[in-house]
Amino acid sequence: MTRGKTSTSEAPTRAWVSFVGSGPGDPDLLTVRAVELLRLADVVVTEAPEHAEMVRVVLGLPEPPAEDEEQPTEQVGPTIVDGGFGEDGQPLTHAARAKVVLKHAKKGLRVLRLMTGDPFVYASGPEEAQACVKAGIGFEIVPGISSVNAVPAYAGIPLTTKDHREVAVVTCDGTIDWTQYADNRTLVLLSAVGQIGEISKALLAAGRKATTPVAMTRVGTTTTQATVTSTLASIAEDARAARMAPPAVTVIGDVVDLRETLSWFETKPLFGWRVLVPRTKDQAGPLTTRLRGYGAVPEEVPTISVEPPRNPQQMDKAVRGLVEGRYEWIAFTSVNAVRAVREKFEEYGLDARAFSGLKIAAVGDKTAQAIAAWGLRADLVPSGEQSAAGLLEDWPEYDEVLDPINRVFLPRADIATENLVAGLIDLGWECDDVTAYRTVRATPPPAPTRDAIKSGKFDAVVFTSSSTVRNLVGIAGKPHPSTIIAVIGPATAKTAEEHGLRVDVMAPKPDVELLADALADFGAARRAALVEAGQPVTKPSDRKPSARSRKARAE
Repeated sequence: MTRGKTSTSEAPTRAWVSFVGSGPGDPDLLTVRAVELLRLADVVVTEAPEHAEMVRVVLGLPEPPAEDEEQPTEQVGPTIVDGGFGEDGQPLTHAARAKVVLKHAKKGLRVLRLMTGDPFVYASGPEEAQACVKAGIGFEIVPGISSVNAVPAYAGIPLTTKDHREVAVVTCDGTIDWTQYADNRTLVLLSAVGQIGEISKALLAAGRKATTPVAMTRVGTTTTQATVTSTLASIAEDARAARMAPPAVTVIGDVVDLRETLSWFETKPLFGWRVLVPRTKDQAGPLTTRLRGYGAVPEEVPTISVEPPRNPQQMDKAVRGLVEGRYEWIAFTSVNAVRAVREKFEEYGLDARAFSGLKIAAVGDKTAQAIAAWGLRADLVPSGEQSAAGLLEDWPEYDEVLDPINRVFLPRADIATENLVAGLIDLGWECDDVTAYRTVRATPPPAPTRDAIKSGKFDAVVFTSSSTVRNLVGIAGKPHPSTIIAVIGPATAKTAEEHGLRVDVMAPKPDVELLADALADFGAARRAALVEAGQPVTKPSDRKPSARSRKARAE
């Protein structure tokens, strides 16, 4: 297979294994060395279900194709080997997992053993590394950020302050003498969820105050993180009421009180929001990244696939005309149009020099950026609304004296509206309106996703074009009325309303990152209103079941 690596990443002359800690859960907490080794790895042996997705996100790899989609002929990225379970579906022992690692290392491949947390802290790293020593295979250890300090930090709890300088970390195995922790040191407890009742009683009996602050944080550093704050006297009852479950980190001490002012992660404007991103696969990246930064859990559902026109002759003729000087202007109304023309140029062996003497128009900043990436500069970008209407507002009238040619090349989608063509004709121009690409409705998403859309399990949907509205409703149904609808501009808002959707958020300009910002502003205002009203902070999907649904479940 083609890996496309530099000479520094070629297979080593002898076997080598890198034991890499994945940290507490957030992929962004992987160390620089861990990311570097992931890029160089031939094989990644995982141990947790979420590790494969972590590798994909960190390396920017495409999502694996669905069962009914065409499988890629060339592998991209390292081979992922499940080290958590064997072929029989049973969990692998440390020894069995070591055999998996050694099998690939002996082939002369770069093997990266991805381990939860840290390889040498509550992990099988020592046993597997010893197996490497026995087999004569070299290895290295790349520590992972410890949940001991990372999880409290994400909960807004510092472990030390100028007034509290001592910390004790305790793994709760049922044999701890709690009398030695009767002072006011900060305690960090691991594996304490099931024993917190007995632990709190023992600490109270040892002399700790009943009012001592306690915080318990489960699945820390992830967007499902949840924290319960209580006191030593009440933590057992409160943790049980909140249904706290492992993995969790518990902090005991006065430092917990600082969470009230220092909580930063769970207070993100879209924290834990499940946001549907209906886009083409290759266009979802910037929007998804922005949403994730606001604490959301984006879920990309392709609604459109972009394909070449059924009859390429019209496009071939237009490109030849461009080279021969047939046009005064070329107008790009989307990034996809830029991509389609560029691909046709590459097919003919042409480059940007063919645009010499041609004026270039772009419908908006994103399209202009795509043009700039080609080494070209847009002569006209709307000064107002970034749309076909905005483009017409700034488009000059044809002038027989100043304009030697009166023709415009307009490469567009097959479903584009005629407003731009009509407007240009009114200004005295002739248009070659050419189908540069087709937008085809994608296959419906899996049944669980369709159900989540219609039943309100998504907190928000972000629509980036009118076609994403039409296609999502067509392949998956209308989003539930409780779902927040965010749109990129007025045209998309109109289409959403025509489909019976209530538009809650609209970007100030047609830009996907500004759309994410606008949704975050909405989430922040919603959160502030709930806090001010003294109500618990909930998500739009946190609805009480109706009497009808409760009755249906009972039956």
